[in-house]
Amino acid sequence: MPSLPWSQELELGLPAMDQTHREFVELLAHAGASSDEALPQAWQALIEHTQSHFAQEDAWMQATRYASANCHTVQHGVILQVMREGAARAAEGNLTSVRLMTSELAIWFPQHAQTLDMPLAAHLSLVGFDPVSGEMPTRQAVKHGCGGCGSCSCG
Repeated sequence: MPSLPWSQELELGLPAMDQTHREFVELLAHAGASSDEALPQAWQALIEHTQSHFAQEDAWMQATRYASANCHTVQHGVILQVMREGAARAAEGNLTSVRLMTSELAIWFPQHAQTLDMPLAAHLSLVGFDPVSGEMPTRQAVKHGCGGCGSCSCG
């Protein structure tokens, strides 16, 4: 089963985003290492964190009028839907599906971070957005293309 240790390759240079990503990686590792008895609760904790994590990024994109928001937000929605399906399967006693999902998330996350989160982090820095306060200078946000996510026609 693939695991995802935290590494410098996952750091994007935006402390608020990096901290949230580190927490995601830790919760994913915890779910992957959980016993069958503990897995449903660990998976639910990962879902709750991921909902907050994605909502935070979505809010940043909206606040700065990030042109790639639709592409990025759609991917967030799909991942959360799959994770919720995993919780439903775990509630039915199908833990094999959830274990497979932890492996797939370990593969998916670095790609997501590099192709969608890295351009977002660069955009937030470029426009002077402060993720902690939610404030941005009064100048209009610069609009960027999708960055080649391949799943949409924006940009």
